[in-house]
Amino acid sequence: MARAGLTAERVTVAGAELADEVGLDRVTMSQVARRLGVKDASLYAHVRNLEDLRGRIALLAADEKTLRIAQATAGRAGKDALVAFADAWREYALEHPGRYTATQTPIRIDPELAARAPGPRRAVELTYGMLRGYALTEPDLTDAVRLLRSTFHGFVALEAAGGFAHERSPQLSWIRTLDALHTLLEHWPQTREGDPS
Repeated sequence: MARAGLTAERVTVAGAELADEVGLDRVTMSQVARRLGVKDASLYAHVRNLEDLRGRIALLAADEKTLRIAQATAGRAGKDALVAFADAWREYALEHPGRYTATQTPIRIDPELAARAPGPRRAVELTYGMLRGYALTEPDLTDAVRLLRSTFHGFVALEAAGGFAHERSPQLSWIRTLDALHTLLEHWPQTREGDPS
């Protein structure tokens, strides 16, 4: 029987908080149960198993990250939108490392839950919308999305792991990286003739 006051949402938030503290791969159902002050068995009335919990954490994080990006980029275009988008991405990743990892890790997610979650779809809309400010069309839009995701994720992953040991501030490098991305997006190379879309 489900414990009073315990819900799938509460279990998910507890798992997300734990993931931020110890890392997504170290979260266990037992740890989540202890955090909530319940027996392990109580959790299974709300989430099926650890994989289900990780999927729910990924959807929660996608919703949170997308909302932050949407708020940051509202009313902005061009370089202002790019910088606001990138800064919101980086801030979320550094503030919530476990949740962020869940958004970047292949996790089998319940299709019914995924269909109801607005975060992933909204993230795609926001990204493509921001890039249309650079007058890009397909297949360049998809290539640009992949470039931005690779750059943002690579930078924050290295930064979080302490990979920038040089005395130059990572923040200064981040600013220059966004300057370079803006210049590239404004002068995007023409699609090569014969390239499939």
